Amino acid sequence: MDEFAGRFVWHELLTSDPAAAQPFYESLMGWSTSRWEGGDQPYTMWMLDALPIGGVMALPDDARRMGAPPHWLSYVGVPDLDATVEKAQGLGARTLAGPMHIPSVGRFAVVADPQGAVFAVFQPEAGPPPSAGQRQGAIVWHELCTGDYPAAFDFYQTLFGWEQGDVFDMSETGGGAYQIIKHGGQDIGGMFNKSAEMPGPPSWTIYINVDNVDALAARAQELGGAVVVGPLDIPGGGRIAQITDPQGAFFAAHMAAPMDGG
Repeated sequence: MDEFAGRFVWHELLTSDPAAAQPFYESLMGWSTSRWEGGDQPYTMWMLDALPIGGVMALPDDARRMGAPPHWLSYVGVPDLDATVEKAQGLGARTLAGPMHIPSVGRFAVVADPQGAVFAVFQPEAGPPPSAGQRQGAIVWHELCTGDYPAAFDFYQTLFGWEQGDVFDMSETGGGAYQIIKHGGQDIGGMFNKSAEMPGPPSWTIYINVDNVDALAARAQELGGAVVVGPLDIPGGGRIAQITDPQGAFFAAHMAAPMDGG
């Protein structure tokens, strides 16, 4: 459980048109889908090879009423859901949904952090979902765009025990400070302050590992998506593109730097 606690363990696409979203990601990322029939309602899972890595479902009516657009929701594992939700609220967060129980799977809640970025927390019942690691098609990075990243980091560090990594100066690419997030000694994501030009509220973005960002960005456009940022190089030699799918959900693709001699 120690390895599971504080780790991003599940990723869910909440969208206006699940039937249209599925072929977009299947064609773009090589994912497949599988129906899970274990709960009160059938649920469609994203599969990377034979490994379930997330799900896709219709954007709930209450989320629509609150003005939520199609989006990706990331789940963080916790050992005690009720204690985590209570702690988050004590730190200034709001509970948007739950806690709720999924028979034979576990319990979850959806939370908005003190600056409004939405995430979910999940306590497993039958063991944590396995990690997809760094393979192609895996979700490998999580990035928080927020109003005050030092305050945001304090919140998540207190809630999940995340560790502070390096801080990079992104001024050469038009940004500011970029704070690396670590869990268990491993880099798992980053956070930065959103600029006045960036639309929307604070939010989390998933990054999917791909072998050719430029080809993927072109393919996303062919499939009806839009490239919002990039493709562009990032410090460390990697390359990224930020994309919206045809329904408007925002995500990013990441290509690792080539190995030395590669």
